[in-house]
Amino acid sequence: MRVLGKFVCGGPQAGYAESVRPVRHQRGRARGYGWARVLGLLVFAVGVGNAQWTQFRGNPELTGVLPPGSIPKNLKLLWTYEAGESIESSAAIVDGAVYVGSQAGELLCINLADGKLRWKYSTKDPIGESSPAVAGGIVIVGDLAGVVHAVNAKDGKKIWTYATATEIKASPVVAGDRVIIGSYDSNLYALGLKDGKLLWQVKTKGNVHATAAISNGLAFISGCDGVLRAIRIADGKQAYEIVTGSYTGASPAIVDGRYAIFGTFDNDVHAYDLQTKKQIWRYENQQRQFPFYSSAAVTGGKAFVGGRDKFMHCFQQTTGKELWSFPTRARIESSPVVSEGRVYFGSNDGRFYVLDANTGAKVWEFEAGEPLSASPAVAGGRIVIGGQDGRLYCFGAQ
Repeated sequence: MRVLGKFVCGGPQAGYAESVRPVRHQRGRARGYGWARVLGLLVFAVGVGNAQWTQFRGNPELTGVLPPGSIPKNLKLLWTYEAGESIESSAAIVDGAVYVGSQAGELLCINLADGKLRWKYSTKDPIGESSPAVAGGIVIVGDLAGVVHAVNAKDGKKIWTYATATEIKASPVVAGDRVIIGSYDSNLYALGLKDGKLLWQVKTKGNVHATAAISNGLAFISGCDGVLRAIRIADGKQAYEIVTGSYTGASPAIVDGRYAIFGTFDNDVHAYDLQTKKQIWRYENQQRQFPFYSSAAVTGGKAFVGGRDKFMHCFQQTTGKELWSFPTRARIESSPVVSEGRVYFGSNDGRFYVLDANTGAKVWEFEAGEPLSASPAVAGGRIVIGGQDGRLYCFGAQ
């Protein structure tokens, strides 16, 4: 069953797709916003904030955390790019270029400075939630036909492809000379970064939807088979596993090389100690029983997780005590980014939110109008997020 890039694990929760309105605007054009665009170019030129966002969640541990100064305090919309079809892929940003996939079957490269298209690469089949990774001048992404594509970051020319047996919704990550990516054929693959050759594959007992978190030479995947696996990147051998008993669409956040935190489709959030292999806490919203599809951001002793219960939740990292929750008007599938005491995420209510990380109070919101199920990417003092209206939005300093 394919539902417009949404998570399907073969269970009753498979029908959580949302309708996407036809896009009536012209494709392939960037829209600027007057003097905001000019000022944005000047801000970008002086190199504000972190320089790169090379993969889903911004770092190998998938914690979604940025250092102070990465995001301006006062934001406004700087530009949009109209891709013409839903964007559920989260962007990568490297050397002033934004890389993102779309349901049109295109991998796009767009200027971070002004939203102008540099190049587009046709994957032929739609790109769902698989988000590009960039390393060594190569951009990697998976499509819903199960093909991994590697293209030249400068000109969008194909370098190699590798076909798995069925659709890919996981995002690739790069560890040294290899690309790690899961497929709905139940395998986790390691491919050569430069040539796409198969180095190893690990068979699980369910679809591999989660993006692998990388820590201490291990790739961690939480999956549809209810098992958290630690796979050695060097040879593909399983170092250990932890039976969670819950099938999972969210990717694990690995904290300090010791703790794993992720939500599940059994309507709860789990935290595990990777040394003892024991669960240390579990959260369930007793009032609203809905899955947690958003991947966690973890920093400063707090874990932030969006839910299909429509709330952004903040937990104490070591105990799971809920510190606050913030209600939106629809499910949250976007994975949050946290920087300098603020939480940034999209909601399927069509709004992009900024919250105070300590209190959960709303600081700012932008209304896009259609679901924002992709996750934010941040570089050069700018935030980029795709929408199901086919637009890519870029926010920066006022």
